[in-house]
Amino acid sequence: MDSSINVMSDEEVQNIRSALEEGDLCTATERLGNSLREIENAPLNIAIMGESGTGKSTFVNVIREMDDEEEGSAKTGVVETTMKPTPYNHPQYPDVIFWDLPGIGTPDFAADIYLQSVEFSRYDFFIILSSERFKKNDIDLAKAIQAMHKKFYFVRSKVDSDVHASMIRRKKSFNEENVLNEIRSNCIQSLKDGGITEPKVFLLSLLELEKYDFQKMQETLEKELPEHKRHIFLMCIPNISLPVLEKKRQALRKDVWKWALCSYAAPVFSVLSVPSGAQILMTVMIGYQKAFGLDENSLKKLADKFSKDVSELRSVIKSPIVIEEINEEIVNTLLETYASDNAIDQYLRILLCNLESVAIPFGTAYQTLCDFLNKIAEDAERVLMKALESPL
Repeated sequence: MDSSINVMSDEEVQNIRSALEEGDLCTATERLGNSLREIENAPLNIAIMGESGTGKSTFVNVIREMDDEEEGSAKTGVVETTMKPTPYNHPQYPDVIFWDLPGIGTPDFAADIYLQSVEFSRYDFFIILSSERFKKNDIDLAKAIQAMHKKFYFVRSKVDSDVHASMIRRKKSFNEENVLNEIRSNCIQSLKDGGITEPKVFLLSLLELEKYDFQKMQETLEKELPEHKRHIFLMCIPNISLPVLEKKRQALRKDVWKWALCSYAAPVFSVLSVPSGAQILMTVMIGYQKAFGLDENSLKKLADKFSKDVSELRSVIKSPIVIEEINEEIVNTLLETYASDNAIDQYLRILLCNLESVAIPFGTAYQTLCDFLNKIAEDAERVLMKALESPL
């Protein structure tokens, strides 16, 4: 097996290898299945907080790639619209929940009481928004979160408005990078003055999320999350840059061998009503389509966001199969294309000599998934570049 596999712990991988060596494929695939389910369905609760008018609800919407007027979006407005913690599930990954918390701008704000009232313990980490310099309430809240040993991050929103204003008022001396550095330094200094030793501040445009520090924020959060929650966090990140698409490809690539083995061993689990090998692969491919935003709904949203026609985006897709409705017939056609008989399959056949049939050869399933993943990732890159292309 691939020595680069690292989503599972060394102990889990060794247990699976031992099970295979002992001829216990049922145990091996059961462990794999449990591991994959835990990775795909890991719950993630993210708290979004800050004073009224800082863009909390807008952030909840844009991070889920939703318009403010779309059904299921967080209610936005110039006054506080959130009176209690309100959960918003990610439309593609329902186990990822963004919590829009009530504003913290009251004069008698008490951080510890506030955290208690919003059920502090349910959240994996906190994002504190401000549309200007961070104030005492923001700092008190961060200190209370820190005292309870949870992660928090500061987001300076509406940066695009400040950049635009500076461009108008400083026509001769305007320099965007200097403006951003000035905003960042101001935020960091105000937090340090308030007693936050190493504040993590990210500058964002909620209208154009791909600008400024979004990628840096994504990389920081991904790195600091518990290992079993990194995968689901990365999958739910909007596909707004080539580095994000490449990270998704690499993360999904690590699981290919597991899905291939599960599809290979599907007959072992027939008594447990587990789907067939083709159905397992079909589910995985639909997941790839969802992760890279090449399902019909995601393509339409991307086209609307960048004022493009969907046909423009489709025109750069080289493998039409990646945007089709994936079904068992398509999966079986792909399996025939990559039919193989390699050393791993020969070894597994010996282990499974007591079975009447094997659903799909491991090597065939593995190569099919690898090729489909590569094609969909490459097409997603082409689609994004087309969406970002300026009109002539």
